[in-house]
Amino acid sequence: MKICILGGGGVRTVIFINGLLKRAGKLHIDEVVLYDTDQPKLEIIGKLCQYVVRRKHGEIRVSYVNDPVEAIRGADYIVTTLRVGGDHARVVDESIALRRGVIGQETTGVGGFSMAVRTIPVLLDYMELIQKYAPASIVFNFTNPSGLVTQALHSAGYDRVIGICDAPSSMKFRMAKYLNVPEDDLYVEFFGLNHLSWIRKVELSRAGEEREEISRKLLMDDNFLKGIQELEVFDPAVIRETGLLPNEYLFYYYHRERALENMLHAPKLRGETIEDVNRKMFQELESIDIEKDPETALQAFLWGMQLRENSYMTVESGGSTRPLASRGTLPIPEGMGYAGVMLDCIEGLQSEQGRYLVLSVRNGGSLSCLQDDDVAELTCNVSKKGIVPVRQTDIPEICETYIRLVKRYERLTVEAVRENSAELARNALALHPLVNSWSLAGQLLYDYREAYGEVIPGGKRS
Repeated sequence: MKICILGGGGVRTVIFINGLLKRAGKLHIDEVVLYDTDQPKLEIIGKLCQYVVRRKHGEIRVSYVNDPVEAIRGADYIVTTLRVGGDHARVVDESIALRRGVIGQETTGVGGFSMAVRTIPVLLDYMELIQKYAPASIVFNFTNPSGLVTQALHSAGYDRVIGICDAPSSMKFRMAKYLNVPEDDLYVEFFGLNHLSWIRKVELSRAGEEREEISRKLLMDDNFLKGIQELEVFDPAVIRETGLLPNEYLFYYYHRERALENMLHAPKLRGETIEDVNRKMFQELESIDIEKDPETALQAFLWGMQLRENSYMTVESGGSTRPLASRGTLPIPEGMGYAGVMLDCIEGLQSEQGRYLVLSVRNGGSLSCLQDDDVAELTCNVSKKGIVPVRQTDIPEICETYIRLVKRYERLTVEAVRENSAELARNALALHPLVNSWSLAGQLLYDYREAYGEVIPGGKRS
């Protein structure tokens, strides 16, 4: 079977290939083809991926090509992981938002809006190629903002698209580690939208014992709430008041003024940090002959990735960077990230019993506050029978309010892109809880049009 990665020049591709090596045989995957519009980066990442395969004596074939049709043709599974506008666009998005006094994080609020409207038209073009050259393929969308982009593709009629995000799986992994239990013994049930979701149920299975519901116990445990990376940024009181464990991105909603204050006073924005780390890393990699000295190149890459990951969420939360391991002997991270979610999904689809995964999929009545064709992030049972979301009842009112509001924003954003409508774009942004102002939405749209021109719905104001 063949996997195609659109946006294969991205830095996470090397980690993806490393994770795939452990499971490729079981999943009958023998070929991965990378494509990216940035050919120099694609060549560097492609060579590193090939070395990772050789290093572990893997049997999958990895190639990189400069023709999207060649990459897509005959693929069984396709990953979309694009960054339209490159790293600098993220800096632009964050800077414009902060000048107007709002959070510009790339997956939510106005930063997510700007990234989405640049990205959706590009992905729709790729989907036309996929429909023509790999119509039976399953598409895993990891392009941010993942839920909104996946909604746009479903709304355009592409129903073989699954939105994936590694935030829920990473949180479950850390919860199991903290509790010192095997991850497979932990059932964690999510509901909501991508980067706007909650855990409503945590169950622990022990050999010879009935499955125990431990959610309430965890909510009341201060050490647990401070011991999980995704939860330590929250005031425990807000978690206990809602009675649900939050996705880490709810920090921007629950503690908006704190996040904004930290971002305004940070010496460097998160986007600037990423842009700087990536630039230095690729400059160093360009100076290395990867074919002659692949291990030196891999270590340079792993050092750059460590710098990226250790600064994650530190700007917004006001936290300090995490300790760095010594350079030169760094292992390739074992954490599977989005590769793990995708491969778990493929494994589930090939199995009789199935497995539970958190995916962004068609709601289909699982959340009564949404339409059936809305894309929601839900715990799903994935098997040969298909993907079946766990039905949710008695949703707390605060969660339902957020979900309805942000889904309406997503729907209007998709319509704004389709109609190239400044009016719909403004209405969408005005609804988002992190903007929450019709006049401010207009000011932000003007600023983003000045930066990006006709990419922003409605065209550039004269």
